[in-house]
Amino acid sequence: MSTARPLPTARRLLRGRDGDPIWARPALALLLVVAALLYGWGLGASGWANAFYSAAAQAGSLSWKAWFFGSFDPAGFITVDKPPGALWLTGLSVRLFGLNPWSILLPQALEGVATVALLFATVRRWFGPGPALLSGAVLATTPVATLMFRYNNPDALLMLALVAGAYAIVRALEDARTGWVVLAGACVGFGFLTKMLQALLVLPAFALTYLVFAPAPAGRRVRQVLLGGAALIASAGWWVAIVELTPARHRPYIGGSTDNDVLQLTLGYNGLGRITGNEIAGNEFAGIAGRRFGLGSDGPGWGRMFDAATGGQIAWLLPAAALLALAGLALAARGAAAPERAGRWRAAYALWGGWLVVTAVVLSLMHGIFHPYYTLALAPAVAALAGMGAHTLWRLRSDRAGASLLAAVVAATAVWSCVLLGRSAAFQPWLRVAVAATGLLAAAALVLSGRRARRGPAVPSLAPFAGAAALVAVLAGPVAYSLQTVAAPRSGPLVSAGPALPTTRAGRPDGMDLARLFADRAPDPRVRELLTRDAAACTWVVATVGSRGAATYQLATGRPAMAVGGFSGTDPAPTLAQFQRDVAAKRIHYFVDDPFARAFAGTRMRDSARIADWVRRDYPATTIDGVTIYDLSK
Repeated sequence: MSTARPLPTARRLLRGRDGDPIWARPALALLLVVAALLYGWGLGASGWANAFYSAAAQAGSLSWKAWFFGSFDPAGFITVDKPPGALWLTGLSVRLFGLNPWSILLPQALEGVATVALLFATVRRWFGPGPALLSGAVLATTPVATLMFRYNNPDALLMLALVAGAYAIVRALEDARTGWVVLAGACVGFGFLTKMLQALLVLPAFALTYLVFAPAPAGRRVRQVLLGGAALIASAGWWVAIVELTPARHRPYIGGSTDNDVLQLTLGYNGLGRITGNEIAGNEFAGIAGRRFGLGSDGPGWGRMFDAATGGQIAWLLPAAALLALAGLALAARGAAAPERAGRWRAAYALWGGWLVVTAVVLSLMHGIFHPYYTLALAPAVAALAGMGAHTLWRLRSDRAGASLLAAVVAATAVWSCVLLGRSAAFQPWLRVAVAATGLLAAAALVLSGRRARRGPAVPSLAPFAGAAALVAVLAGPVAYSLQTVAAPRSGPLVSAGPALPTTRAGRPDGMDLARLFADRAPDPRVRELLTRDAAACTWVVATVGSRGAATYQLATGRPAMAVGGFSGTDPAPTLAQFQRDVAAKRIHYFVDDPFARAFAGTRMRDSARIADWVRRDYPATTIDGVTIYDLSK
């Protein structure tokens, strides 16, 4: 009796591709389990995380109109200052599982695991399972990735969309099939629906790599890239077109804009304004915060990716990735490492190197609002280049130059890790010594391994020991920062990975101090009880300047809260006359005066300031737990 053979699909799922080593598929499963633990362990400990987006997810779970437009409140007064792509998933999750921190943060954790898996699949196609596993491990344990894949900002979905686009480009480069180019454009277009123009930073790398390396006539390549651009416009533009064509009275105000126009939001606050510093609606908020607290980093400049606020998020392997990209591109051009794969390897280094360079330059030199977690946009490129470059040099370890270069990269990365760890001297001080010693030992072993390899197979090899020590040296720092990020809950709009840093120069607080300053605070139960009294009689139970307070009141009461002026209180919505009409019509019950929010809305007489002054002048106040509440029904 013959034993039934497993189906090819099932066999491939369990065993991997033909020719893969037996350890490849179990190692991938282990990598994804580790990523799932990093992104999912204790997920609810951060509470509402970024309450601004949690409130919008709540709104989307209560109203399909709010869900489609990305409204901050279920009554549909104003949208968040981003397109709603990420909110569509969190809103659906809340509809399925109810409103709780777990249901809001689960989509980002799943997106993170999927991003790691897609990066593995992308690198695996041309470099094999070993380099792909290394790339996946680097991405999974990059501190900023651990932070954002367990947080409800839109960056997680953006990274998934862009890595999916990179996978499609790699597939297109194999056989020049138009469908893959179109899919790549559609992925970038969907990324636009998460953070608008930031998604386009990968376009130069995608388009130029395909135009130069695709195995097709030049004319066909140009036509395919144009079709990919059309797919991008279609996948991003359908939502923009619907918003533009919907009369303003039938949709929420477009948060982050000054004229209720999604195109202005695209080109201004979420586009070129971030580069020039003219974000329009949010620029005064950024200016005040930057001048007072050193918001985000040391400011624009070539060293921004390595400064105290940003370095610990992304820079652990950033210098190594840049060096490995240059070395890999040069070696692939010469056919030194793998002559039979030289063309594809050149394309791979061009693709990921272009992603890295364009994104790093823009993030380093942008004059607008910058937060260290924006550097998540670099993580896939850093991880891919680290895996590909290490593999390229590892194949040349028997060559004196190849072994020396690989040893130098490992030693320099270990030393740089010690510098980053030293910025928080109280955090595991023993780790710096261990990383330095292991890195130098690994570098010496790599050099000796090369020498022994040149003497022939009779000499015992140090390669396994050297490789293991190198991995420990370069990954110990980011792994430690990632584990600390998992262990310590975060909340509010300003978050960063890793341990707290000491006070920065000139006595300004570091990013962790800012995170505590801006952290969301749940309202006192007495405040909640007052706001929910007769709540059904009004459209909005409370109004307050900015989203910081409005989000917590909406989440606590389960009723719509009006964020006057949008996210930072600077949007011209509502006007004083509109607010007065809503009050006269009994649509707003209470107004909470938040001096902090008013200060960050700016000093100029904005609509939000006029509204607050009018309320303070004409309505009675009650103070509960330090919160001043005005009853607009009296």
